[in-house]
Amino acid sequence: MLEYILLVLLIVTVWFWIDTISKRELAIQLGENLSKQFDLQFLDGTVACEKITLKRNEKGQVAILRCYEFMVSSSTNDRIKCNLFLLGKHLHNWHIPPYISMEI
Repeated sequence: MLEYILLVLLIVTVWFWIDTISKRELAIQLGENLSKQFDLQFLDGTVACEKITLKRNEKGQVAILRCYEFMVSSSTNDRIKCNLFLLGKHLHNWHIPPYISMEI
């Protein structure tokens, strides 16, 4: 019986790891798209997962909510911390704080 429990635990762990990698790639694409949309430079080409929780989606089903942090710049001298939230595989919300555009 212990072997079955360990096998199920291993399968769930591998599934979660693969799912996390695919959602990270999606978050990178979404971060790049948000940066372009607001005429910002996407820094470091990466995102960092800050928090993982469970939340109900619009259908009432429980899904994994992941909060990702990424950095952008409006010029070469600043770094702006931004967030995006993935609920399952969909963009749930995002936050880009106000910034000063340095267009000349």
